[in-house]
Amino acid sequence: MNIEILSIAKKEKSIYDPLNKELMKMISRFAKIEDIELFNKDVTKAHTISAEASKEAYSKLFAPYLAKSFNVILHPDGQLIDSYEFSKLLDGRIAVKFFIGGAYGFEDDFLKKGDSIISLGNITMSHKIAKVVLLEQIYRGFSILSNHPYHK
Repeated sequence: MNIEILSIAKKEKSIYDPLNKELMKMISRFAKIEDIELFNKDVTKAHTISAEASKEAYSKLFAPYLAKSFNVILHPDGQLIDSYEFSKLLDGRIAVKFFIGGAYGFEDDFLKKGDSIISLGNITMSHKIAKVVLLEQIYRGFSILSNHPYHK
């Protein structure tokens, strides 16, 4: 299985990098995983214009990545699911892509292109923390699917 995590983020060092690296290593026992951070001058410019312009810039940046996979979009209004339901998002798939939006979220049209829209909870968190939570849930999901004791 191939998993890609795509986020609107500047490539910069973070205190979360060692944890992300460790979780990605753990996940690699089950799937090939790639972390793709996207940010360009159009996003930078859009941030100075408006929230709507920013959402549009995010959609344009993410658009080429939507094909040939099961697309899961993380969104505050998405479905709240538990770890067992999360594991079903991974079960039997060849490729799964997770999309983490920028500061202004997603356009409605982009959300309609997702196969599943989920929320990591009712609290707001930075994309860096959301990525750590997502990585942990991906590992937990694979643990559930393979009856590994980690999830207990």
